Amino acid sequence: MIKSEFNTKTLTHFIGGVMKPGRSERFGKVYNPSTGEVTAFCPYASVEEVNETIEVAHSAFAAWKNTTVAKRVEVIHRFRSLLIEETERLANIIGLESGKTISDAKGEISRGIESVDLAINAPHMLKGEYSVNVGGNINSFSMKQPLGVVAAISPFNFPVMVPLAMTSMAVACGNAVILKPSERVPNSALFISDLWKKAGLPDGIWSIINGDKEAVDALLKNPKVCAISFVGSTRVAEYVYHEGSRNNKRVASFGGGKNHMIIMPDADLDQVVTAFLGAAFGSASQRCMAISAAVPVGKATADAFVAKLKTRVLELKVGAYNDNNADFGAVITQESKDSVIKYINESLEEGAQLYVDGRNPKICETEKGFYLGPTILDHVTPDMKIYRDEVFGPARIVVRVNSLDEAIELINNHEYGNGVTIFTENGSAARKFSERIEVGMVGVNVPIPIPVGYYNFGGWKRSKFGEGHMFGPDTVRFFTKTKTISERWPESKDNENKAEFSFPSNQ
Repeated sequence: MIKSEFNTKTLTHFIGGVMKPGRSERFGKVYNPSTGEVTAFCPYASVEEVNETIEVAHSAFAAWKNTTVAKRVEVIHRFRSLLIEETERLANIIGLESGKTISDAKGEISRGIESVDLAINAPHMLKGEYSVNVGGNINSFSMKQPLGVVAAISPFNFPVMVPLAMTSMAVACGNAVILKPSERVPNSALFISDLWKKAGLPDGIWSIINGDKEAVDALLKNPKVCAISFVGSTRVAEYVYHEGSRNNKRVASFGGGKNHMIIMPDADLDQVVTAFLGAAFGSASQRCMAISAAVPVGKATADAFVAKLKTRVLELKVGAYNDNNADFGAVITQESKDSVIKYINESLEEGAQLYVDGRNPKICETEKGFYLGPTILDHVTPDMKIYRDEVFGPARIVVRVNSLDEAIELINNHEYGNGVTIFTENGSAARKFSERIEVGMVGVNVPIPIPVGYYNFGGWKRSKFGEGHMFGPDTVRFFTKTKTISERWPESKDNENKAEFSFPSNQ
């Protein structure tokens, strides 16, 4: 158990620059997935607590909005340095609460820092446009101004990377941010709050409100919250999008995925298997960008791939988050484990073939963590539930097709369009695939096509609701509103007495 001021039995919110106990008398259990033990109790905020937090943020906003962007970036620079200094400690907190290995947690922090790096470029990205003499000695220019209070609702599987991606640019643009982290992993967000405080961020500009649906609904309904970012399941993502939009908020809501890996006959299968292992089973497959389905083209490709994959999968080691030899750790809860096992069992009843069974991994005799070993199911068909749904755990499937055209049609017919990748040595096939596929993030010989922090992240179809993106230049557009000014400074002798009633033009 990590010894820190945040990892106590009863946690807090972070409001107005201080840790505040919850007043609702409702709490949720926080587990260590590696042991199954309860490590803390997370307070669930009431509507009154959420609204009070919004008022604090709203009051702090005006001064932060009027702070020069250079001064805001100074705070973000210091915050970045603190993130790097505290990487070891933060990685341990991530592992303790999410079950992912320490090396995986450090990778998450590193990718999160990319979003902070992008926010440091805010002075350049916030520049407006200027045009001289667009007509009648009128100059036109634009400026980007912050929205006000914005909220982010983040998932359990990336307790640091996703909150940083959702909020760093929002802070840099001059907004006041309220983060509602997953109630399963609240400690990471509270730790980050302490770093923002040490970096010199004014009180009220960054707040943490812990809670469940009651807190989410309060954020969605309060008129002083101008924008909402969400990452989670598609069911909740769609709800947040519709409720937020109904309440006149700007919404970027990211849902689930069913990410395919197309394997062409000319691909190097040894490289493909190696790429598939990490992309499919990293973080116990609890990634929205994890490869869910291998799609080998042709029977010979499929048979060879499955044979090579089985050998390598059987070598994978599952273990505690702080086991340096573990390839991946536990899933987040016992309910998650039970859900994955149910999907496996149902797929077998529907006709899938089990090549590797991870339902009862032997970790150690006394271990009571939420462990699942890697499972491989072959001959899965598109009508099976395990193919249609996002399965958030290490049960991966093989769907066989006869051609690239069939693979493209298969993927385009799926309701999700988050990520996809193709492994091939044929540039023509890769180009055809990239142009025709209806998916937001595409990899060519890249197993997990998550773009770097200065490119936009976001899926298509039912993987994303709203027009915003989670990182990249679109975050500036999402967290600002554009004002366009037309100005003219006439000489006194130019004063005209005749009114113009025709629509203004530059003629």
